[in-house]
Amino acid sequence: MSGNDNPYAASYGNQMTATASYGGAPAQTPVTAPAATAAPAGELIKETTTANFTRDVLEASREQPVLVDFWAPWCGPCKQLTPVIEKVVTEAQGRVRLVKMNIDDHPSVAGQLGIQSIPAVIAFVGGRPVDGFMGAVPESQIREFIDKVAGPMIDDQQAGIDAALADAKAFAEQGDLENAAGLFGAVLQADPENAVALAGLANCLVTAGEVEQAREVLSDLSDELAKDAGIAAVVKKLDQIEEARKLGDPDALEQILAADPDDHGARIKLAKIRNVEGDREAAADHLLKVMKRDRTFEDDGARRELLQFFDVWGPMDPATLSARRKLSSILFS
Repeated sequence: MSGNDNPYAASYGNQMTATASYGGAPAQTPVTAPAATAAPAGELIKETTTANFTRDVLEASREQPVLVDFWAPWCGPCKQLTPVIEKVVTEAQGRVRLVKMNIDDHPSVAGQLGIQSIPAVIAFVGGRPVDGFMGAVPESQIREFIDKVAGPMIDDQQAGIDAALADAKAFAEQGDLENAAGLFGAVLQADPENAVALAGLANCLVTAGEVEQAREVLSDLSDELAKDAGIAAVVKKLDQIEEARKLGDPDALEQILAADPDDHGARIKLAKIRNVEGDREAAADHLLKVMKRDRTFEDDGARRELLQFFDVWGPMDPATLSARRKLSSILFS
C-alpha cells in the first residue's frame, strides 16, 4: 500500500520527535477512514417517473445497484416499509440507491414487470432486474437483500488499520523507526486497544533506546492485552534489558572466560548482555556452550534462559531457528 492510498500516511513522523516521544502528539488528520462511496441522503433516495425511469434506474444501475420501491399512497404496508428501507439504504453508505415509484401516477413500468402486489422492491444491476421481494419485510431481511445484490459492507476503518500496520511493520524492518512509530501511534489513536500497534510502538522505543518510554506505553494494560503474545514478548525484552544492565562490564566477563572457560555463571551473564546488544548468535552460542559442558548448572539454567530468548526473538527469527537446531543436536545426541 502506498502512502497516497493510506489514510494514515499524513501522520508519518508526527508521532515521534528527536526525543522519541512516540504517540505523544495527535495525528494531523483523522484516522477514521471515510466510506469511499458515501453520498448524501438526497442522492441515495429519490422519486422517479415513467419518463425518467431509464435515466434514474436503468442507466444508474450500470454504475451501482438500484432498488426500485413500487408503492401507492393508499397502501398501508408501503407506509410501514418506507422508513425502514430508507434507513437501511442510508446506512449502506452508497452501496445501493433507492428509487421510489408511485404506481398510481406511473402504472406502466410496474405493469411491464408483472407486479401485482405492493410494496414490491426490485433490484436493478447493469440495466436489468436481478432480484426482488414483496411486502413490509423486517429490517434484517432488507439488509440481507442489499448484501446479496451489492456485496457486504466493507469496514473501511479496519481495512485502513490493517494496511497501516503492514506499512508500519515494513518501516520497522527497514530501520525507519520514525515512520514506523508514526503509523503505530496513528493506529492507536483510532484503536487504543490494538495489541499489534502497542507492541510495535514499544519495540520501536526499545530499538531507539527509550526503555522507560516503552515501559510507559505498556503500563496499565487490560488483562486481555497483557496476555497478548506480542506484548508479553516486549515486556520480557524490557525485563532482559533491565537485568543485563546489572550484570557488569562485558569486556570484564570476556576476560574472566578467557582465564576460565568453565565459569558458567560468567558465560550466562555475558549471553544475557549480548542478547540485549542484539548479537543473538553470540548470546545463543554462549548458552549452548554451557549446556554442552554442564546441563546441571543452575538446574539447566542455560536451556531455560535460551527458551526465554526464543520467546522474545519469535519462532521464525533466523537466530531462533539456528539455535533450535543446535539445541536439538545437544538434547538428542
